[in-house]
Amino acid sequence: MSKYVPKELVKKAKEIDLLTYFMNYNPSELVKKGIGTYSLKTHDSVIISNGLWHRFSTNEGGKTALDYLMKVEKMSLQEAVKSILNMEIVKYIVPKEELKEKRQIVIPIKANTNKQAIDYLKNRGIDEEIIQECVDKKLIYQEDKTNNIVFLGYDNDGNIKYAGCRSTNNKRIMRDAKGSSKEFSFRMLSNIKNNTIHIFESAIDLLSYATMLKIKGYDYKNHNLIALAGVYQPSSNIEQSKVPIALQNYLNKYKDVQDIVLHFDNDRAGREATKAMIIALSKYNVYDIPAPYGKDINDYLCYKLGLKKRQEIEQYKYQKVQNR
Repeated sequence: MSKYVPKELVKKAKEIDLLTYFMNYNPSELVKKGIGTYSLKTHDSVIISNGLWHRFSTNEGGKTALDYLMKVEKMSLQEAVKSILNMEIVKYIVPKEELKEKRQIVIPIKANTNKQAIDYLKNRGIDEEIIQECVDKKLIYQEDKTNNIVFLGYDNDGNIKYAGCRSTNNKRIMRDAKGSSKEFSFRMLSNIKNNTIHIFESAIDLLSYATMLKIKGYDYKNHNLIALAGVYQPSSNIEQSKVPIALQNYLNKYKDVQDIVLHFDNDRAGREATKAMIIALSKYNVYDIPAPYGKDINDYLCYKLGLKKRQEIEQYKYQKVQNR
């Protein structure tokens, strides 16, 4: 179980430099090299001087004993803090799971109107009926002062656990409210049994897809749509990539899911994320269906509605082919 060491204990441990640590707890390990300069018996390439230490064999260095114990002795944070403070810190350690439960989300203050947020979504091609449904269900609203649009996510008990903010002007603002949990990111779920789920990088792409379903005569309310609140970051070793927490949370609750449809962006990050997800979700039927044209689903919707010209989004067609 992952554990969290209180910040005040870590701060206290960082106050101890390496020379002080060895003089107090293991002075026989020190080998004097000159005035104020020492090496270590166990690691003779480590030189301590002027309050700093450097390990020449690996080109690592630092100031604190905490740095040394974690980098050279390969101790965990808990082990290093315990060694430095010479105290039993288990009673001070809080499991991350408990810390997460105590974390409170700071929900952005709601404006008196949603007009700018609604106009912004309409200008991005999102259907007005779908926008109004999201407003009525308290899935989106306009933030006070900034006029950002806020996308909300709820836990299984109807409590707000996620709030993602996006600028409604020319500024590129994309942030999560303090205390947000991506486990409960923005989503639109049907009330009927459905073995298929559609995954998007952003709430805008999700709403764009719902709009296209409506345009084509399909009932968007019969589909399960989840936004991951940002591009999914696969592991450097793609074979070890994990399922995003928002999707894993859904799969844990709905065991009958069979088909997962990915609608990630056509840029390199989106294509790499798709490759990783296909591997991580090998037990399911996974379909890669990005936008036929443009960077993302919203680009394609805007193109279909005449809000963007073909040449504005054509550049991504070649990149998509190259990166798939």
